[in-house]
Amino acid sequence: MFVDRATPHCSKITKRFLDSNKDTIRLEHFPVGSPEFNAVEECWRQGKYHILSSYYSTFDFLKDTISYYYRTTRFNLDIVKYLMRSTK
Repeated sequence: MFVDRATPHCSKITKRFLDSNKDTIRLEHFPVGSPEFNAVEECWRQGKYHILSSYYSTFDFLKDTISYYYRTTRFNLDIVKYLMRSTK
């Protein structure tokens, strides 16, 4: 499993779960400060571009729009090519 160093990935409960499943789950951490290797970062970037290009009269409307966007948008990322990028 590829993960970044986000707080939920480093929590005590997550560490306990991973320790108890170390025979079936192997973690690979993305390099620090390298969002170009993390496909999720590309999804966040696209969402920020599309969502924040409009005006939202209330915070609840913005929150609902964000939720709807990430539940319904299909991102066309070739994950194999994304993870196999060269660091050169």
